[in-house]
Amino acid sequence: MEPKSVFQLAVLSLLSFVSGAYAAFGYTSSGGNYVVDAGSANPLIFSVSQSNCDIRSIKYRGTELQYGSQFTHINSGLGSATVSISQINGSNKYIKVTCVTSTLTHYIVVRAGDSSMFLATYITAQPSIGELRWIARLLPDKLPGEYPYGEVSNTQSSTSTVEGSDVFVVNGQTRSKFYSSTRFIDEDSHCVFGGSDLMHVCIMTPQQESSSGGPFFRDINSNNAGASTNLYNYMNSGHVQTEPYRMGLHGPYIMQFSRSGIPSVKNVDVSWFGEVGVTGWVPPSGRGRVTGTASGVQSGMEGVVHWFNSAAQYWARTSSNGAFTSPLMKPGTYTMVLYQTEFKIATSTVTVTAGQTRSQNIAGTFNTSRNTLWQIGQYDGQPTGFRNADKFLRMHPSDSRMSNWGPLTYKVGSSPLTDFPMAVFQSVNNPVTILFNLGSAPGAATLRIATTLSFAGSRPQINVNGWSGPAPSAPAKIDSRGVTRGAYRGHGEVYTVAIPTGKLVAGSNTITISSISGSSGTTFLSPNFIFDAVELFQ
Repeated sequence: MEPKSVFQLAVLSLLSFVSGAYAAFGYTSSGGNYVVDAGSANPLIFSVSQSNCDIRSIKYRGTELQYGSQFTHINSGLGSATVSISQINGSNKYIKVTCVTSTLTHYIVVRAGDSSMFLATYITAQPSIGELRWIARLLPDKLPGEYPYGEVSNTQSSTSTVEGSDVFVVNGQTRSKFYSSTRFIDEDSHCVFGGSDLMHVCIMTPQQESSSGGPFFRDINSNNAGASTNLYNYMNSGHVQTEPYRMGLHGPYIMQFSRSGIPSVKNVDVSWFGEVGVTGWVPPSGRGRVTGTASGVQSGMEGVVHWFNSAAQYWARTSSNGAFTSPLMKPGTYTMVLYQTEFKIATSTVTVTAGQTRSQNIAGTFNTSRNTLWQIGQYDGQPTGFRNADKFLRMHPSDSRMSNWGPLTYKVGSSPLTDFPMAVFQSVNNPVTILFNLGSAPGAATLRIATTLSFAGSRPQINVNGWSGPAPSAPAKIDSRGVTRGAYRGHGEVYTVAIPTGKLVAGSNTITISSISGSSGTTFLSPNFIFDAVELFQ
């Protein structure tokens, strides 16, 4: 072969290599997959199955990140779908993959030059597996770390199972994917990361308007399970489900690949998303707002306003003077709720009209004056300050790092708040005892027990100096484990017991609060409820 020909071949080979490593924005079809190149400075190239919408390969900066035995997809995979692809020219260039089943349309969109997947999922029925989630199954040797909570959800190398098939022991500590959760209202980005050049793969959700559960709902975000590192966006699930699932468009939500640290959802722009043609998309011009002032929130607590109906949900924090402005909302009539932190103190309704801002105030009346004899905890909708309330979000109640659950005795006026349990488990620490002194017999009084979540029909029954209070009716059933999965937010039942004259006496008094239920269970899966606050008042 002549030297010139060899040189030409070498140049062609080099150009071919460069083209493969730094391919231009676009897509091709290969081996039953659509291969999409985002055309980004840090190259993102991924392959989507043309038969079922599974993402079978994800290469970032030339490194394969996709786990090979299971893929990245909606739910546990769609099984089969009609998959199409198109390039769209708008304010930028976009590639849109559309995956259609009889009840679901899923979109994967890339924007030229951006190493992100913009995702959206439109549903007309809840998936048969009972969950609507996006799960990226990635290689743990490339992306072993989890952000923001670290090892609490890393279950690789587990030595035993504590509960079900989702709570494990690793190095003497309880771990679970459930311990990676963050309240919707606090969500920014959650990530998996690793590699010598510290790659981050992060999920960001600008809004959860079509999910269910409200501002304080939380669900699985990440899990290094050993075989794969899994990154999730849960949209609907039965994990402590408190309201019906919402249909319609979920998203957009973003899976971003980065070498420049942890991104923030505050910096995400999805205003262009309407350009790509997505079913269920409502543009800003088709939405309205609510503004106003919230009052009646206890000093020192956060005010949160929550709007919801069967189609959508929204929320906003109030300013220091109670002012609030909602996100842009779909038109409709909404229930409007005011919380102090997470404790409901007011409810009303409001109607939102496209293109308009509605002014409507909301006032709580819970914090009116009353003669409080004593109070344990604060009405904040959380078990704040109680024993083990500082730990349960990130570990199982049986974990050796937990303080002893009791049964505990709390002395009003002298015991620290940590001597009161955050929860009463029927087979573990039942009942809790409260000792207190009264200067004189107060006559009739009321004991109020605010709770956040009940499991297996548990509710509180009191005994006052030998007098048994009535047994409350069973609360609305939530068919899900709660505290053992790091959850505390349920329907927030509040129980009030009228204590007759003569039952409270001058001097020493004893009240016990017991868990009662028609169900049974062992240890931390026995019927239980979580405390918010307990108050004796007139």
